[in-house]
Amino acid sequence: MSVLMVNEYADFNMLKELLDATDGNLASHTKALEKAEYILVEKQFIGRKPNTRYSVTKLGKLEFQKHIEALEKLISKT
Repeated sequence: MSVLMVNEYADFNMLKELLDATDGNLASHTKALEKAEYILVEKQFIGRKPNTRYSVTKLGKLEFQKHIEALEKLISKT
């Protein structure tokens, strides 16, 4: 989510590289985020190669901000 918060979008390979994730791990996490409606998934072809790119939704931005605020509260209590 943090990658998508600072980028308009990211494709599967970009996320895989940045997060050092396996294909399966990244696929399961993005499916969960899509199901929660935190991200939008767009599938297309670039030439003959499939390309999947992700962007954060308004709901995703709101929920991520709540998450950051909760973490900041937790840290400030220590």
